This record gives sequence, structure tokens and C-alpha cells, in this order.
Amino acid sequence: MSNKLTKKTITLFESIKRYDANGVECWSGRELGLALGYAEYRNFAPVIDKAKEACLNSQRAVNEHFVELHEMVSIGNGAEREIVTTMMTRYACYLAVQNSNPSKPIVAQAQTYFASQTRIAEIGQSGGNGLTDEESKRLFLRNEMANHNTRLASAASDAGVKEPRDYAIFQNHGYKGLYGGLGAKEIHERKGLKKSQQILDHMGSTELAANLFRATQTEEKLRRENIQGKTAANRTHFEVGEKVRRTIAELGGTMPEDLPTPESIKRVESKQKRIDSKKPER
Repeated sequence: MSNKLTKKTITLFESIKRYDANGVECWSGRELGLALGYAEYRNFAPVIDKAKEACLNSQRAVNEHFVELHEMVSIGNGAEREIVTTMMTRYACYLAVQNSNPSKPIVAQAQTYFASQTRIAEIGQSGGNGLTDEESKRLFLRNEMANHNTRLASAASDAGVKEPRDYAIFQNHGYKGLYGGLGAKEIHERKGLKKSQQILDHMGSTELAANLFRATQTEEKLRRENIQGKTAANRTHFEVGEKVRRTIAELGGTMPEDLPTPESIKRVESKQKRIDSKKPER
């Protein structure tokens, strides 16, 4: 995630970033594994193998995203030994974290970080898409939010939140945790939105990213701990939202209810469609 919420995450993964001879950013599989909580590289190596398979299935050249490198490391007393590590592009890292152990807290943060950063990098490398950086981030994160809300709804249903009214209450608990007690109705009013307008459509990238983190972490917790019952599910959503809020406070970020309310994402989508319609066909 690229916002105030994930400043610590960005620092962690940016600090171990390297550049190859052509100036292309890359990460060492050994360093990435350690950052993700894998104490030994041999335990992370199978994750890299799965990432390579995913790369192949995506019809991308594996050797362009995963490169084996021989390095000399010190083993004390001036002696060195050769080790082999896999250098990985940002896309390769994204595939790796998607296949990492979801019970590790840092993994969920890494998934969002590499997903958003990979998409933004792709936009830049393609010469831009006609939108500002903020508009591009909003579009990407809003789509991610829609996808993860579907997964969150599924996890909530498995926990016993079946009816639409119950799911609305469940969602409200997440908002209240993240927004300091404000529910969907209060957030709607604070943003000055009409009844027909959706809250998520009027969030900037920072606010969307905070909500995406809330949704992904709640889904993971519901499934990981096999939480059952509407009351327990509601409490879980509230607690996760509250923890995300505390993280924002600890990092000195702006509380989500105090962030600006941009124009509807629908207008950005329309802008993108107009730009795409003017592009020459290949």
C-alpha cells in the first residue's frame, strides 16, 4: 500500500531494493524472505518456485523476472563462501508474496505494497495512461477494494453473516473501528455525499488504501482463526479497523475522516474511457 498507513512497510521493502547493471530495480530473494519473516532461505525457496510457476502461467518470461546470482558472503575470520540467491523484479516479488504464508502479519502488507507498486510501475513504463498519479492509484485501489470486499463478504458468510442486513451491520463495525466510532451514515454525512453516492467512490488513494488494509486483514483473520457467529465477526471487523487506525496515529498520519473528499471515481473512469477511445488501434 502506498500511503501514510504503510510508511513503515515502504521503508522496509525500499531499503532492500537493489538495481541491476541496466538500472532495473530488483530484490534479493534471501533478503525478501527475511523481510517476510522466513528465518531460513530454504523455507522461502519453495515460495519462489511457486512464484516462477505463476509467472509461467501468466505467459511471462520467467528468466526476465527471476535471475540466479552467485554472491560471496563473509563467514568470519576473513573467510568467504559462495551462495546462490534469486534476484527478483517487482513483479516477481508480487508473485512471491502472493504465495507466502498468510499467517505472517507482514505478508498481507507486502501483498498490498507490491500489488499497488507493480501496477503503478507498469503504468509509468507504458508511457502513462493519461491520468495523474493520484487518479491512477485511485482507480487501481478502488478496483482492489471491490475485489477484496467480495472476498470479505464470502469470509463473513462463512462466519455466519448471511443476510444483507447483517452484512451491512458487519461492514459498519469495520468503519466504526477505522473511523473513530463513525458508521457509514456518519461518514456519508461528513463527506457531504448524497444518498445515491457511495463512500468508497469518494475516497482518495490514502483513504482507499487504509480501507483495503482493513478489508484484507479482516478476511485473513476470519479465515485464519475460523471465527464463527455474527457477534464475533462484527467484533473482529471493529478490532481490525481500530488497529489500522492506531497504526495511522502511530505513524503521524491523517485520520481517514479528516482526509479530503475527491470527485467521484466514476468521473475518473469516464476520463480513462475517453483517453482509451482516442488511442489508435494496434
